[in-house]
Amino acid sequence: MLTKEENDLLCRVEGDAPMGQIMRRHWLPACMIEEVAEPDCDPIKVRLCGEDFVVFRDTNGQLGMLDEQCPHRRASLVFGRNEDCGIRCLYHGWKFDVNGNAQELNSEPVETGLLKKMKTRSYPVREAAGFVWCYIGPAEEMPEFEDPVFKPEPNTRVSIAKYKVPVNWAQILEGAIDSSHSSTLHSSDMVPARVASAEANEQLWLRPSTDKSPRLYSQRTPFGFRYAAVRRPIQNAQTHDYIRTTLFVAPYTVLIPPNNNYKVVIMHVPVDDENTDFYFLAFGDAATTPGTEEWRKFLHAQVGIDVDEEYRSYRTFENNFKQDRQAMKLGNFTGIPGIPNQDYVMWLTMGKITDRTKEVLGQSDLAIVEFRRQMVEAAQSYQKNGTVIGRTEPHIPLNKLRSFEGVAPKTTDWRVAGLSQEELDVRGLSAPATSAAE
Repeated sequence: MLTKEENDLLCRVEGDAPMGQIMRRHWLPACMIEEVAEPDCDPIKVRLCGEDFVVFRDTNGQLGMLDEQCPHRRASLVFGRNEDCGIRCLYHGWKFDVNGNAQELNSEPVETGLLKKMKTRSYPVREAAGFVWCYIGPAEEMPEFEDPVFKPEPNTRVSIAKYKVPVNWAQILEGAIDSSHSSTLHSSDMVPARVASAEANEQLWLRPSTDKSPRLYSQRTPFGFRYAAVRRPIQNAQTHDYIRTTLFVAPYTVLIPPNNNYKVVIMHVPVDDENTDFYFLAFGDAATTPGTEEWRKFLHAQVGIDVDEEYRSYRTFENNFKQDRQAMKLGNFTGIPGIPNQDYVMWLTMGKITDRTKEVLGQSDLAIVEFRRQMVEAAQSYQKNGTVIGRTEPHIPLNKLRSFEGVAPKTTDWRVAGLSQEELDVRGLSAPATSAAE
């Protein structure tokens, strides 16, 4: 349970809120590359931590991210013309390049010299792993851009599903680190089976356990924390455990346990206090990782079918989230197809920012308690001395981090199962522990 003051520290990201200031000091996903794929494409609006921006790709293919409002009379550049290597405001024709430099000021006489002086604020952007990444914090504190956790190799396939979710970022992220709920809420999609380890096919995720009450353990790390959900396996339960290790990579990413075909990561990017850009990704070898449309179809997150062109779900309170009660009678647990859709309903029914003072937590909420404790402490630490969680030493390259799942002997130490050599080195360990299912 959090106090109201602690809840605000955890959730609020607008203005001078410390959590928002922490977010601003990390590289953030502004949008997917596919949203601004072509030169002179339609500009798009991006909102992060309560601030509004415009993102566009110019005639030469360069990306730009500027303040949304034109510096002249504050009209939106999102509705401007993207042409001839710049974005032109419709109101008076003022035009700016990707670096924010004024190219034309149609309404101003040339002799004023204003053209040479005029500039709007631009932001550093990078393209990587299917995303346009941006930095919106103080320039003097900008970290070097590095490949994200879901780009371990140059040829890694990355498939992205996107939702715009009208609730606070923290309660969405808490769902990603809540291992116990998957055995209930997602029980029609994550099905127990006599398999050696987690498997995925076109319809289901299969698990080698029927255990709905995992034992939970957590451990803080330089990047956030990792935690394990340990269950009884269907086979060899007397001698083995089924271990699923999840990573919280501060401040907004969760790397969940993989399956036999691909790995999964979730990003929870604060739009403002009450809205979040939610990205659910599959990544891995191109031979076994689903392509983008295949992935979205599996999740029931296809544009024009499940979400609109702005990635807003067609499932709403007004249509009861299209819940199929007949399907429930026939055996489907939720009557809602698609793993993220099931979560979506739970998030929205909790309110825009859930009141954590009224919760009753249990042992299964260990990871959630750790997340709240760590992030509230991070906000307090930022207020006190400017420390930014996720940017302290020792640093482990993001794309060297690993989650883990597998059936292993009870003697296996979950804290080192599946770690990359880079993380083992940081922790002073000489060799990886057993990480393969037996």
